[in-house]
Amino acid sequence: MRKYNVAVVGATGAVGEEIFRVLGEMNFPVADLLPLASERSAGSEIEFGGKKYKVALLTDTVFEEHDVDIAFFSAGGSVSAHYAPLAAASGAVVIDNTSHFRMDPEVPLVVPECNPGDVAQWTNKGIIANPNCSTIQMVQVLKPLNDAFGIRRVDVSTYQATSGAGHKGMEELVLQMQKFFEFKLDECEPKAFAHQIALNVIPHIDVFQDNGYTKEEMKMVNETQKILHKKMEVSATCVRVPVLRSHSEAITIVFERDVTAEAAREVLSHAPSVVVQDDPSKNIYPMPIWASDTNETYVGRIRVDNYQSNILHLWCAADQIRVGAATNAVRIAQIWCKNQEEQA
Repeated sequence: MRKYNVAVVGATGAVGEEIFRVLGEMNFPVADLLPLASERSAGSEIEFGGKKYKVALLTDTVFEEHDVDIAFFSAGGSVSAHYAPLAAASGAVVIDNTSHFRMDPEVPLVVPECNPGDVAQWTNKGIIANPNCSTIQMVQVLKPLNDAFGIRRVDVSTYQATSGAGHKGMEELVLQMQKFFEFKLDECEPKAFAHQIALNVIPHIDVFQDNGYTKEEMKMVNETQKILHKKMEVSATCVRVPVLRSHSEAITIVFERDVTAEAAREVLSHAPSVVVQDDPSKNIYPMPIWASDTNETYVGRIRVDNYQSNILHLWCAADQIRVGAATNAVRIAQIWCKNQEEQA
């Protein structure tokens, strides 16, 4: 297989660092690697494949100068808005982890387990969007169930780890817990979150919209419909919890016909990148501590509603830095490479 010149924008961030790990674990065909960042991080080093690479400064011309084939972006929406079109214009395919391009009708929004065929639409603008982390793990569960039983409505409550806010979010939780045990928590002013996150839950992720939902919640609504190519009803409540890594979700699904827990488990047991952990008698169900540092979405607590037999309740957990960002992005790149090989 041909090898590709790969750039990572936001190379020193939480997702950027994870992209390097996933590229290595998946033996991605890298010819040359270009870590990119702002002036603050440029000049530092990252290690990949037994070699050290100096982090270069992100500029308007860097993609052309290095003949980049694939550019992963994980440095914030404003950075993607300016530099992603420049990377695409240089001939690279951009795989963008920010929200900036997700709802652009000309940009495919891809979860490889759900809509791999949409990768081919990258030629529209040279950009493929990576969905919101909470959306990715949810649609990996919804897609096979929708194919089997037809979904009418989804209600989801998320339990999102502090790593969803990057390094600063995790550091704030650790610092506040340290201060708690020193009886000095009152000295710790919240910065990454609106309120104290240690020993607390915060039903507020991203900014509130006019309809009373947050931007994070509306991402889950709109992105789910775009990925699954279906205008199903979706409502979300997104909550930040004092967990370092991996998001969890409680999902209620209304189907077009009756469903059993056994049938749902059978469908999910064959779904790509989904692992069923559902044996409550042995205290087996998905938890962040098991999902962290893995590339799968874990699902359990699968049960039919007490009152309506076309309603299913379940619980899922996934590492949002991997499943919700880095792993999904690299899997998109793998499909793109395969398509390039087939067309060559």
